[in-house]
Amino acid sequence: MDRLDEMTKTDDSKSRSEFIERAIKFYDGYNRSTLENQYLPVAISSAVQGTVKSSEDRISKLLYKNTVELSMVMNVLSAIADVDNDTLKKLRVKCMNEVKATNGKISFEEINKYQKGS
Repeated sequence: MDRLDEMTKTDDSKSRSEFIERAIKFYDGYNRSTLENQYLPVAISSAVQGTVKSSEDRISKLLYKNTVELSMVMNVLSAIADVDNDTLKKLRVKCMNEVKATNGKISFEEINKYQKGS
């Protein structure tokens, strides 16, 4: 039991049961690898899935924060700018085309030049 507790801590398992479950899955994969020679692809796939899930979570949180900030900027800008709906529609089409053409790589300097008529 002492050895089990020690392994549970080094594995970062929350309980003995969780450690034992992981050990059984690992051993099952090992046994299958000797029969089917496919344990490594399963292990790699599992590791990649964990990395992708972690990345998805981080990206989702960053996109949420970015959207909140963008909403704040749009609200402030709308409160101080007097732009009619037709101009907004034309600007949306222009911006969509620009983002599509540059694959999202736009700069403030280029937009500033456009707005200043340079």
